[in-house]
Amino acid sequence: MSSLMLSVVSYIAGLKDRLTSEKGATATEYSLLIAFIAFAIIVGVGLFGTELNAWFTDLSTTVDGWQNGQP
Repeated sequence: MSSLMLSVVSYIAGLKDRLTSEKGATATEYSLLIAFIAFAIIVGVGLFGTELNAWFTDLSTTVDGWQNGQP
C-alpha cells in the first residue's frame, strides 16, 4: 500500500510542478522586451532618419575628399 501511496504523491507533485512552472511567463516577458526594443528602433528611425541620412551623406563626401587628396 505504501508504494501505491508514494506513486500517487509523486504523480501529484509532478502535476503541481507542471502547473506552477514559469517557463511560459519567461517567454512572454522576453517577447514583450523584444517588441519594445523593435518599437523603440522604429520610432528612433522615424524621428532621426532624415538627419542621419544627411549626416552620413556629409561623412561620405568628406571621406571621398580624403581619397582624392583634398583636406
